[in-house]
Amino acid sequence: MIEIERKFLVDINAWCPKDTGNPIVQGYLSTEKERVVRVRIKGKKAWLTIKGKSTGISRIEMEYEIPVHEAEVLMELCHDFPIRKKRFVEKINGMTWEIDVFEGENSGLVIAEVELSDENQQVNLPDWVTIEVSTDHRYFNSWLSEHPFATW
Repeated sequence: MIEIERKFLVDINAWCPKDTGNPIVQGYLSTEKERVVRVRIKGKKAWLTIKGKSTGISRIEMEYEIPVHEAEVLMELCHDFPIRKKRFVEKINGMTWEIDVFEGENSGLVIAEVELSDENQQVNLPDWVTIEVSTDHRYFNSWLSEHPFATW
């Protein structure tokens, strides 16, 4: 499957969450440019995700649900420290936006993502979106797990 997404920084003074969000913890078994392998726990569910090298705003992504207890074991094998964030999901102009409010060493960072059906799909940006960071590797979660936002 091909993932096509655009990422933007969020003006936290202009954005108002509509709910309390869902906590996510994710760690990285591999953070190589050619392949990223992630373990994610969200509530009572967990996933193992493999992502290929990015080409523009597209990359291969394969995701598999796994038992939470297995994800917890895999989390112990992950690089550096896990990413902790709250995810908010909002439907705007017929598109689903995921807004991640990072915690811990990445506190202060808020990123919005929107998945597209093709790279040229037009997107009406909400007024709380600021700078596009889709191709800036520093805003990839895998990078943030090794180079936290607090150290920039």
